[in-house]
Amino acid sequence: MADLKKGLGLKTWHEKHQSQLSFGQKVADGVAASMGSWNFIIIQSLIVALWIVLNLIAWFSHWDPYPFILLNLLFSTQAAYAAPVIMMAQNRQNDRDRVQAAEDYRTNVEAKEEIEELQRAIARLEEGKLSEIIKRLDEIQKNKA
Repeated sequence: MADLKKGLGLKTWHEKHQSQLSFGQKVADGVAASMGSWNFIIIQSLIVALWIVLNLIAWFSHWDPYPFILLNLLFSTQAAYAAPVIMMAQNRQNDRDRVQAAEDYRTNVEAKEEIEELQRAIARLEEGKLSEIIKRLDEIQKNKA
């Protein structure tokens, strides 16, 4: 089915939405996706642990001695940039959700119309069958009389 859509040049609403994103929006989505992952949490935790250990047992110099002010500055800088980027990605997610809801509604309305038409067609068939049954019953009644 997907191959048929691609062969006909049809795009889903998500593909249309993705193709309209700017480079910055794609970067923001990528940053938000990576920062919201376990890989990021694990890697950052390992880096922080290594930073602290190296500064506590440093042989030559302590570039960031306890209470690790430079590390705190790095976290603050990361948060200052990450928060707006993540918020931009969340705003786009809200936009995607609205577009998806509108598409779902349109699809549901089309499906409802198709179902109603099928119900009318079935009713017409049943009426035709009922008319035929009544006609044959009348013929049987006439033959008996």
